[in-house]
Amino acid sequence: MNSNIRPALVLFASLTVMCGILYPLAITGIGKLAFPYQAAGSLVERNGQVVGSTLIGQAFSSPKYFWGRPSATSPMPNNAASSGGSNLGPTNPAQIDAIKGRINALKAVDPGNKAPIPVDLVTASASGLDPDISIAAAYYQVGRIARVRNMSEERVRALIDESSKKRMLGVFGEPSVNVLKLNLALDQQK
Repeated sequence: MNSNIRPALVLFASLTVMCGILYPLAITGIGKLAFPYQAAGSLVERNGQVVGSTLIGQAFSSPKYFWGRPSATSPMPNNAASSGGSNLGPTNPAQIDAIKGRINALKAVDPGNKAPIPVDLVTASASGLDPDISIAAAYYQVGRIARVRNMSEERVRALIDESSKKRMLGVFGEPSVNVLKLNLALDQQK
C-alpha cells in the first residue's frame, strides 16, 4: 500500500501543475497573442469609456434605441454571473404570461405597428445574454425608432443593413445584428 502512495502523490502533483497552472497560462497567452480583442472581452469603447461588450447583451429600454432579446437572468437583466435560460417549457403558464407581457409592452410602445412580432423579441436565449437580434427583429423596430429620432425609415433600415452580420462562410448561422453596435451607430447620426 505504501509503495503506491508516493507515485500517486507525484502523479497528482504533476497533473495539478500541468492541468491547473501550465495549460491555462499557455492557452491564455496564446489567446491574448492570437485574438487580443476577443481575449479582452470584446469590449466596445466610446470616448475612452467602455460602453459594453459585443458578446453580452444589454438592456435597452428607451424607445429611441433598438431593443435586444429579453434576458432570463436575475435579479438583473443580462447578468453574466447568472447566465442561463429560464428552463420554462413552451406550455408553462409562467412562460406564456412572460411572452404575453412582452408582446403587450411592444404593442404599447408602438401601437401602429401591425407587423408580426419576431419571436426573438419576446423569448430569451438559452444563455440569457444574447447580444444579437435577427434582421426581422431589427426591421420590426424601424418605425418606432425613426419616429422617436425624427429620422427616415430608409435611413434606419440602411443602418441595420450596414451593421448586419451575414452567415458564416455563407452557410452557418442566421444573419443578425449586434444591438449595442447598432445603437451606437444610431447615436452617431446627426
